[in-house]
Amino acid sequence: MQYRNIGKWGLKVSEIALGSWMTDLSGSAAAETAKECIRAAYDAGVNFFDCADAYSGGAAEKFLGKVLREFPRNSYVVSSKVFFPMGPGANDWGLSRKHIVEQLDRSLKNMGLDYLDMYFCHRFDPTTPIEETMQALSDMVAAGKILYYCVSEWSPVQITEAVAVTKELHLRPMNVIQPQYNMADRYIEDEIVGICEKNGIGIVPFSPLAQGLLTGKYRKGAPLPAGSRATHQADKQINNLLTDENLGKVEKLSAIAERLGVSMSVLALAWILRLRQISSVITGASRPEQIAANVAASGVKLDEETLKEIDGILAYKPFFRKIG
Repeated sequence: MQYRNIGKWGLKVSEIALGSWMTDLSGSAAAETAKECIRAAYDAGVNFFDCADAYSGGAAEKFLGKVLREFPRNSYVVSSKVFFPMGPGANDWGLSRKHIVEQLDRSLKNMGLDYLDMYFCHRFDPTTPIEETMQALSDMVAAGKILYYCVSEWSPVQITEAVAVTKELHLRPMNVIQPQYNMADRYIEDEIVGICEKNGIGIVPFSPLAQGLLTGKYRKGAPLPAGSRATHQADKQINNLLTDENLGKVEKLSAIAERLGVSMSVLALAWILRLRQISSVITGASRPEQIAANVAASGVKLDEETLKEIDGILAYKPFFRKIG
């Protein structure tokens, strides 16, 4: 495993991280498998474990915290998030000082921790002044409850405004963003990557395999693999991605992976890691063997010819409007 700094900051995280969004805690057998995944990741050198208060209504935080207590606290980095409703009350959601302080305390209690390494604003809250949110997060750093504060899925304007507010109010700076980013969704390349580069902000993308599209297991004209996410995921995100156009691109990308002697998943993860602004890639796993498959991407370097070939297949056109 190789490690990178989060932006310009001193914290070092594994190039491959393990997220908890898809952790299945529906029974004792599923919970045992989830434990095996966390342990396998740790044994493989993964030191960054991502969670959120909203995952399974707090159960995912409790589960992750319990397993991580098997390891020395200084050997891993753990994060959680705040924003989504955690109760029926008017103040049980969002990014107000009240909700941030109360929910952070609940997350720490759930995980059995004295502090979180990183704390993310899961979404932007248009009902709360950004000054209030940034001040509350900076205060939580000062209180020692979090070490680095971060945002997830904020727009370029929102990120820029947050950076400006921290400078204007002399607050501790924002350190990391967690956007969606993969071969099928490259929107952060338009503006966000440049904003992060300018301000020393690290990027730890989620959904790097586009809900499973980029694993190569879905084929054009073939039935959905038994037990795959496309057969049971309630929100149907993966099903919406399974277009003939996307599957055709994956077919061509799989040929490149085969030529390089790596899996399609490794190719997709290594492609993300080509950017120096990427600190870590947050992956999911439902079986321990998937951990090994994902970790294999750390340290894989794609040469310029391969990257150019991939760009030709993806045919991404960045947003650009000439003025004048």
